[in-house]
Amino acid sequence: MNNDLLTRAVEEVVPKALAEKKLKAKKPIRIYWGIDPTGSKIHLGHSVPLRKFKAFADAGHEVIFLIGSFTAMIGDPSGQDAMREPLTKKQVEKNFKSYKKQAAKILDFKKVKVVYNHKWLEKLKFDEIVKLASNFTVQQMIQRDMFKERIKKESPIGLHEFLYPLMVGYDSVILDVDCEMGGNDQLFNMLCGKTLQKALGKREKFVLTTKLLEGTDGRKMSKTYGNCIYIDDEPNDMYGKVMSVNDDLMEKYFECCTDVSLNEVKKIVKGDPRTAKARLALEITTLYHGEKKAQQAAEAFDKVFKGKELPDDIPEVKVKKGTPLIDVIVDNKLVASKSDARRVIEQGGVKLNDKPVKSIDAKAEEGICKVGKRKFLRIMM
Repeated sequence: MNNDLLTRAVEEVVPKALAEKKLKAKKPIRIYWGIDPTGSKIHLGHSVPLRKFKAFADAGHEVIFLIGSFTAMIGDPSGQDAMREPLTKKQVEKNFKSYKKQAAKILDFKKVKVVYNHKWLEKLKFDEIVKLASNFTVQQMIQRDMFKERIKKESPIGLHEFLYPLMVGYDSVILDVDCEMGGNDQLFNMLCGKTLQKALGKREKFVLTTKLLEGTDGRKMSKTYGNCIYIDDEPNDMYGKVMSVNDDLMEKYFECCTDVSLNEVKKIVKGDPRTAKARLALEITTLYHGEKKAQQAAEAFDKVFKGKELPDDIPEVKVKKGTPLIDVIVDNKLVASKSDARRVIEQGGVKLNDKPVKSIDAKAEEGICKVGKRKFLRIMM
């Protein structure tokens, strides 16, 4: 049995004894992981379950990648302090097309069966949904942390949100799996599937949750916080973002985002923090861009931060006199949006010719614009 399957980057296995028993039997187990493609970009936080899924596929197990083509149209309440906006089927399809292209950097889709849950969930009749719902109580549902929090704040909880874990649980019944895998914030939903499989006479399953990854500011990695390291980030951006991660997260990043053996990781993080983080940044950037580009990113980073020099490949843009600087940095993708630009300017993160930009109404000037620590733009007029 490959012990790493149940330990590396894993938060919980429930029940662990069942998981060990199934893996010791040395027969391929049927495992599934479901995603609601609510966004089109994958960050390193998403890569943790993707990498674990790959490990099961590489070990010869039967892996099923479920697309929440129906559940995404309900909206997952997990981790939400407000009702999540449901998506249309068209949005789901568009998001998954982009998601799959990025996920293929990690997962070999030739080893994976892809299924869509609208194929069975949209066929359920109302009496069947009521019968499924009879396996749970309202008390069980309101024990979820996010519902408790909303009740305290007197924020609304939609009745459809109680149905979400029911639908996810029914996925398990249809697929009749030995294991369901997901992020640690999905534990409640996955245990609902375990309950339904048992109630409807299917095989007994165990649940495996992967660790949640913090972003560059130490909070949970999320697009909302603007702290993500995306797997399609340019090599220099990816390397630089990893170098900005808090020192105390290095061991977790090595465990969850690289293939470096855990014994070696222990030795690396005991050494000089700057050297350890450079190794981490190089490992991660190499995984997604190859060794050559990762090495170039490392050299470019050292040039800017050790040598205090400007990078060689600063992009140039010609603008008209009087053009708002905020428009220039948004149009040239130095920030994600105008609201992001305002936030960065207000926090003192934008410099023009080495002088902090203090106003969101500032005009562009000829020279070097720097956003954050790693993004540069040469403005010409």
